Amino acid sequence: MITVLQDNLGALWQGVLTTLAITALAFLSSVLLGTLVAVFRVSPIPPLRLVGAVYVEIFRNIPLLALLILVAYGLPEVGISLSLFTTAVLSLALVSAAFACETVRAGINGVPVGQAEAARALGLTFTQSLARVILPQALRTMVQPLVNIFIGVALGSSLAAAVSVGELTYQAQQVGNRTAEAMLLFGISALVYVVIALLGGGLGSVLERRLAVRR
Repeated sequence: MITVLQDNLGALWQGVLTTLAITALAFLSSVLLGTLVAVFRVSPIPPLRLVGAVYVEIFRNIPLLALLILVAYGLPEVGISLSLFTTAVLSLALVSAAFACETVRAGINGVPVGQAEAARALGLTFTQSLARVILPQALRTMVQPLVNIFIGVALGSSLAAAVSVGELTYQAQQVGNRTAEAMLLFGISALVYVVIALLGGGLGSVLERRLAVRR
């Protein structure tokens, strides 16, 4: 077993780095897109609220694996070709943004109405009120839900193996097929995912405590 790990450490490490890159890019993209969709959902403009609601209902109910396959093999049929890495990031971001949107919207709705009224009384526009008054306060209640989304993105990145993205699960599968040590390789990959999730949860707890001190 030690020999198997030594001989394939480079491939497994590359898989870990690819998993981390997919997770980071997809999570950041999902938070940015989810925040934008949440703004649509709380907007005073009905068409924007409709767009936000439709987005959430569609992407919250599409299986990630189905979307990955659709983006990887469907888009080229209409002349749009993306790299497999980009396919994984885009699919994860689109699905996770629907959940991030609901997290941000709940945080916005959790801010006392008086804060928005005070912002309007000071002459701030809707966008200025959100950016300067509402969202900074809402962030305090969004940390742990966003951490859960991060963990979901990290675990969901393993599905990218289905479209041959060279992340950790894919590398474990390839090495396992060559060496007949599939149980060992998948056990190690599972441990890596646990570590990523625990580190994400720990950082989230630290950030939550720091924000709570400012109350």
